[in-house]
Amino acid sequence: MSTTRNVAILVGSLRKESLNRKLAKALIAIAPPPLQMEIVEIGQLPLFNQDWEADPPQAVRDFKARIAAADAVLFVTPEYNRSVPGVLKNAIDVGSRPYGKSAWSGKPGAVISVSPGAIGGFGANHHLRQSLVFLDVPALPQPEAYIGHASKLFDEQGALKDDSTREFLLKLLQTYAQWIERNRAR
Repeated sequence: MSTTRNVAILVGSLRKESLNRKLAKALIAIAPPPLQMEIVEIGQLPLFNQDWEADPPQAVRDFKARIAAADAVLFVTPEYNRSVPGVLKNAIDVGSRPYGKSAWSGKPGAVISVSPGAIGGFGANHHLRQSLVFLDVPALPQPEAYIGHASKLFDEQGALKDDSTREFLLKLLQTYAQWIERNRAR
């Protein structure tokens, strides 16, 4: 497995000091070969409007092109009201339309939910997985990743300071790399 696999990371939080963004950056830092990971920003996307499907705004075209060019997608998300944040849902909708021209289809995916609370965004994680089934994104089933008490995991520079979390994430990424290889030819 020596071929580089480009993974688009979507962070479901727009806050500059977001725990989810910190985790996404930590994943990029520890990503094992062959994974090449990059955050694809979603905050600039207009709210989905079917009226512009035939001629979408440039931000939408650029976003869809970046997702289409990726070999796989990784979602790192907080939980808002037992679901995914609206900005992430909007990105999913924007990338999936018009019907039959989804940028997501067939991209091997993974979901990591991150929360300062104890249950680690369980609701958002599973709600997102429901959408991924419809989008034809084969989501990594194991290991499941609910990162709770996340505010204690990072140092002042935003680097992971918890060795057991780093080991878990490295194992997850290694498993995800294998998942990508198994599912990319579908």
